[in-house]
Amino acid sequence: MTKENLIATAKELIAAPSCCMTLKEKAQSWINSPDDKTIAKEFIAELEKDVTGIDDLVAFANSPQAVQIFGEDGAKNFAAHANELKANGAKYCDCAACTIGLKILENKEIILG
Repeated sequence: MTKENLIATAKELIAAPSCCMTLKEKAQSWINSPDDKTIAKEFIAELEKDVTGIDDLVAFANSPQAVQIFGEDGAKNFAAHANELKANGAKYCDCAACTIGLKILENKEIILG
């Protein structure tokens, strides 16, 4: 993947509804200054923090916080989905932000230069 491809992928990440504001900001900073090593390191560090591992996803999906956010039925469906992902061997969350984030992390050496 080229740096230009990664910039396009970072734009997809920003557009993902499940992408948190901090990650959107770090991604946009990197898009604006793709050769700045400090900004690149901050972007990768935020990705590594935000891409959710399956165990963390399952824990959150089964938490009272999920019920507060999604309501009882929504949280129940979310937990069932997370549990199914784990049962099927998934290592990470399958939301758009995590999926795109993983794609970027797989190519982080290009970003970090």
